[in-house]
Amino acid sequence: MDAENLHYFEKAPIAKAVAHFAVPMMLGTSMSVIYSILNAYFLGTLGNTAMLTALALTLPLFAVIMALGNLIGIGSGTFISRLLGEKKVDDLKHVSSFAFYSSLVLGIIVMAVGLLLIEPIVHGLGATPESFGFTKEYVTIMLMGSPFVILFFTLENIVRSEGSAMTSMTGMILSVVINIILDALFIFVFHWGVIGVASATVISNLVASAFYAYHMSYKSQFLTVSLKWFKVTKDILSNVFKIGVPVFVMSVFLGAMSLILNLFLVEYGDQAVAGYGISSRLLQFPEFILMGLCEGVVPLIAFSFTANKLRMKQTIGFTIKAILGLAVLFGVIVYLISDHLIGLFTTDPQLIEMGSYILHVTFLSLFITGMTSLFMGIFQATAQGTAAFVMSIIQGVTLIPVLYIANQMNGFHGVIWSLVIADAVAFLVGAIMLYVLRTKLQPDLEHLAQ
Repeated sequence: MDAENLHYFEKAPIAKAVAHFAVPMMLGTSMSVIYSILNAYFLGTLGNTAMLTALALTLPLFAVIMALGNLIGIGSGTFISRLLGEKKVDDLKHVSSFAFYSSLVLGIIVMAVGLLLIEPIVHGLGATPESFGFTKEYVTIMLMGSPFVILFFTLENIVRSEGSAMTSMTGMILSVVINIILDALFIFVFHWGVIGVASATVISNLVASAFYAYHMSYKSQFLTVSLKWFKVTKDILSNVFKIGVPVFVMSVFLGAMSLILNLFLVEYGDQAVAGYGISSRLLQFPEFILMGLCEGVVPLIAFSFTANKLRMKQTIGFTIKAILGLAVLFGVIVYLISDHLIGLFTTDPQLIEMGSYILHVTFLSLFITGMTSLFMGIFQATAQGTAAFVMSIIQGVTLIPVLYIANQMNGFHGVIWSLVIADAVAFLVGAIMLYVLRTKLQPDLEHLAQ
């Protein structure tokens, strides 16, 4: 970490510090959503609804693979930021090396087990007879590339945790650009369809992972991928997993929620599943912008938690105002042009109607989902493992019974509105826990006196 990054951690005005850490993350996450949208767009041009359905059905699998990367990456990353605040240099190297090699091993295990269970996995994702073949193709390629996908999400978090926000963003954008180029090549030139989409994702993650590994080996002052620094201790495992496990559980719950939602939507036809798949990708754009904001400030919050709690409190206050402003902006845009947005992906009038309706409903909870992401980020950064774990399960625990009851009472409309109800409950629980933990997050008296 160079002197400039240290300046943003310790002394820069709050608005400039938040911008330094969050804007690159917001740009990077928005680019990742763009290529997710383009995946659906490229397949949509082929005029095959079953392919779009397969793409929607495989979202839970990708969520689980991403969750494994975040299990190591966010757990290690928040620990690294706290260690930076305490100036413990050797410990940083041990943690970063641990994160690199444990991610690779985890990915190899996922690949081996997943390929052995390929048929049950595809059936479990809810593939219909029409979409089964396409779903199996995507799942096979994604499992084969899971070591690189897991490594990508791990290293992106590790690099960002030391304050190298621009490098983190560069790696994400590199992944997106390569993915888009390969999507067009594999689909329109080689005519690989779903296989092309999955292959482009894996290759782009491999290239970005190599970029991050190069930075850690030759550019970073503290991070390393050297095996000689690899170390497994009780302290490392405890600090990584008390934050990483809640993140993993939350991601798995989100994947499970997507899977369960798809199983309910299948009752209403492929148009309902495809409509949700398209609208959820569009919703990801503002959601990931807000998520990028909240995840971007986590290293700053974590560093300040061990170095200057007054600065941490100011950072949180500024971030809340930014979430509100962005939520209002995106909400207005979507309500004005939702039909046109869905129409970019399909000419099917029923699909456009369903997708537009889903967008209108789910955008109602954009602000509270942004705040929920911030709550989770605060708990991660300040090592509040229990609170982070509660946040990780509350939305899923709420959604499942609400989804069942709402489906019985109001059919398709109930299924969609259950998402908003689950978001609201998660927000309220997070706000209550933050209030309960407020004494631990209060500024230190000596900083107030300065």
